[in-house]
Amino acid sequence: MDKQMLAMLVCPHCQGKLKYDRERGELKCHFDGLAYPVEDEIPVMLVEQARRMDADEKLAKSRSGAGEARDDAT
Repeated sequence: MDKQMLAMLVCPHCQGKLKYDRERGELKCHFDGLAYPVEDEIPVMLVEQARRMDADEKLAKSRSGAGEARDDAT
């Protein structure tokens, strides 16, 4: 995904920052525990189509000590 696009996107539910998970093809909002799918490099920013993350996955950001990195693969 384009880094400039990632920098502009926010969670449509809480307006919070998103983290791109390249392996799963999702944009994750750890605050709400929602993961938005990215299909053919186009993010689907609809709350109705977001996947609910489980508790362990939602807390993974705080465990890893990652700051506010937006793209795990760079």
